[in-house]
Amino acid sequence: MKALVIGGNGFIGTNLVQLLVDSGHQVRVFDRYPSRFRGPIAGVEYMMGDIGNHGEMEEAVKGMEWVFHLAYTTLPQTSNDDPVYDIRSNIADTVQLLTECVKSKVNKFVFISSGGTVYGVPSVSPIQEDHPTEPICSYGISKLSIEKYLHLFQKLYGLEYVVARISNPYGELQNPNAKQGAIGVFLGNIARKQPITIWGDGEVIRDYIYIGDTVKALLCAAEYKPAENGPRVFNVGYGEGHTLNEIVEVIREVVGPHVEVKYTEGRPVDVPVNVLDIKRAERYLKWRPEVSLRNGVERSWNWVNSLQLT
Repeated sequence: MKALVIGGNGFIGTNLVQLLVDSGHQVRVFDRYPSRFRGPIAGVEYMMGDIGNHGEMEEAVKGMEWVFHLAYTTLPQTSNDDPVYDIRSNIADTVQLLTECVKSKVNKFVFISSGGTVYGVPSVSPIQEDHPTEPICSYGISKLSIEKYLHLFQKLYGLEYVVARISNPYGELQNPNAKQGAIGVFLGNIARKQPITIWGDGEVIRDYIYIGDTVKALLCAAEYKPAENGPRVFNVGYGEGHTLNEIVEVIREVVGPHVEVKYTEGRPVDVPVNVLDIKRAERYLKWRPEVSLRNGVERSWNWVNSLQLT
């Protein structure tokens, strides 16, 4: 298949592009920036541009059978600072992208949503896809809005789609200098011989999934052929929760006991518990995660250590 990966030079995107190439697909990447941690992948077509430039998006979508949308301009913890920017730069530009996909007769649109924010404060755990959605940050609201537009475009124009509500991916190529991604940031601090900073008391529970398992789920989503009323929204996580303090202990098992931790005031944007129920993805996508937390952290550390951060 001919696949366009929007945001294909980012953490998830670069790993997805490699998997698509290894699986025999023709890949085009559209991104604002080159990949930070690896060079171009052989056989991949790279287009640099901005999703807000509708002419560039029209060219990027032409001839594509699958479109993976991974690009986003905001983060959960900063989106509330400027919700208007979040709306304009994400919802409006994505709806324009959907219009171009309809014109180009794209076969499948795979949207990377957020299993960590669209549900808000959960009433049960693990969280199923039909759980009420009450986001407490603009990021989650805009992701959910795009999901609704995908449903609309499928009903109006027949644009087939799958939504992947991903939990907390980690692994190789995750920026250790970023503002989100606890495991990657923690390992980056350790590599620079700096303390780990934890918001709150470290008892916030999250669902962490290794990047290799994550991109396999996205490929399965692209290949999935739903029945007329079949599900199109899937949780993608490991299906188990760990506190940040437990993550630190796993990291200590991998890198050694001398890991310094500093605790600071908690953030209102962080819900206490977020663990995803992944039974729907297991049933319909024929996918399940394979890499354990301990194994994934070890792979991540080996990669971060190879960067020789200072």
